[in-house]
Amino acid sequence: MLLFLHRPFEALATKLAASPDELKLTFSFLLSYPLAGILKRLPDSKPLRKNIFIILVSLFYLVGLFDLWDGIVTLLISAGGTYAIAKYLRASPYMPWIGFVFVMGHMSVSHIYRQMNNDPSVVDITGAQMVLVMKLSAFCWNVADGQLPADQLTESQQSRALKELPPLVDYAAYVLFFPSLFAGPAFDYAEYHRWIDTSMFDVPAQVDPAKKPPVRKKRKIPRSGTPATIKAVTGLVWIGLFVALSGRYSPTLVPTEAFAERSFLQRIWYIHMASLVTRFKFYGVWALTEGACILTGLGYNGVDPVTGKVSWNRLQNVDAWSVEFAQNPRAYLAGWNMNTNNWLRNYIYLRVTPRGKKPGFRASMTTFVTSAFWHGFYPGYYLSFMLASLIQTSAKNFRRHVRPFFLDPITGGPTPKKKYYDFATYLVTQLTFTFTTLPFLILGFGDSLRAWANVNFYAFAWTLAAMAFFASPGKVVLKKKLEARQGKASARLKRSISSESLSGKEPILGISKEPDEDLAEAVSEFRAEIAALQKRKTR
Repeated sequence: MLLFLHRPFEALATKLAASPDELKLTFSFLLSYPLAGILKRLPDSKPLRKNIFIILVSLFYLVGLFDLWDGIVTLLISAGGTYAIAKYLRASPYMPWIGFVFVMGHMSVSHIYRQMNNDPSVVDITGAQMVLVMKLSAFCWNVADGQLPADQLTESQQSRALKELPPLVDYAAYVLFFPSLFAGPAFDYAEYHRWIDTSMFDVPAQVDPAKKPPVRKKRKIPRSGTPATIKAVTGLVWIGLFVALSGRYSPTLVPTEAFAERSFLQRIWYIHMASLVTRFKFYGVWALTEGACILTGLGYNGVDPVTGKVSWNRLQNVDAWSVEFAQNPRAYLAGWNMNTNNWLRNYIYLRVTPRGKKPGFRASMTTFVTSAFWHGFYPGYYLSFMLASLIQTSAKNFRRHVRPFFLDPITGGPTPKKKYYDFATYLVTQLTFTFTTLPFLILGFGDSLRAWANVNFYAFAWTLAAMAFFASPGKVVLKKKLEARQGKASARLKRSISSESLSGKEPILGISKEPDEDLAEAVSEFRAEIAALQKRKTR
């Protein structure tokens, strides 16, 4: 560690009530912006210079800022071992799984070591290793896909397949990509390769030359300063909110007896705010790291051929709006830690499913266990994941057997009462995940159970009640009512079509016929059916 760098953080830490390592981590995120600007301006025709620059900056972060000499060895073991597995076991169908077990097992050792030290304020190599596990396990699968014929791969797998192993310097820079070194986002090697050789920025022929994204001089990487700045400012706002409110809403208070003496509504409000404030920290970190990736150009995700608008969301890791206003668990989880979700889906959930079959219980359980192990071994993680799996099952039943009562049985559009259903599901979803994530913040088994007990196990109780109901004859009753409702609506529609076709008029369906309405397709289908009836009548 460079002592002249460490001392200012020690002095500042006493004033801000934060640890020096936490301040250095935030500093590294901010420092990545000017360094990313330099990286972007290195000549497109000199990828070796870019690779070396990336490696040197990451080494400075690891050693100069955090003194993580052991961390460098850890990353070297994971990355080197994975490369050797991919190279020498390439022909084996088990190669990706061997690589996966290797990197997960190696990371588990780091998790256990961190848990034994039990000091969350100290930055160690575990965070970087978690990001690396996603990268390296995906790398093994990409190499394996490169050995298969194209007709055995999906379009996404074809675009990421690696027929040959990359040069070591490219691979090292991919592993140590400094804007996402400690907190992500993760991405596949194929994306890095297309970025480093600038083929990512090839503009499709159908895009009007006048609408091509602006670039500097003759470089291919579009200008990305504005979207990167927006992400940086957004991230700092989130971090500022976290710093301002974290002392007022701390999860450590929830398991205490003093907390239990508050009124029930006060307790609910407190745990909701504690959960929200914790999310602010993640929103901030992910926005800062994504912005640095955007500044390098790696966040580029194409250009709209009509408007010429450039998309920079390739590495988006969170959608705060989707999370905070989610009306069901699926939407909530889809907006959170998006790159990890993509990794779990593409390289666990779909990979354990035999070709030609749909994912089932085995795929879901394997994904659940992988996600739990990836996070670590604190009991709180497993309590949260256990309850989350029950919540997802209950939510599916509600969506299938309750939600249709608030939709028009013919058009599928919302009924006037749908807004009440939406509000209720929003409230239940937010309060349920506030409760579910408490152990994730508290970590310990006993404290997590006491925290749940201090809010009367409310979400656990209504989740079990929902599961019991849908396992009872009540589910059959709902099914019959839905079928009867659908049958009556279909009968009315048939009578309407029949009577209107006999009179030579189109039926009045009570729905919009404007071309930009969601129901335009349904209207067209009804008109086609009427025309067919009239045609048969004139024969």
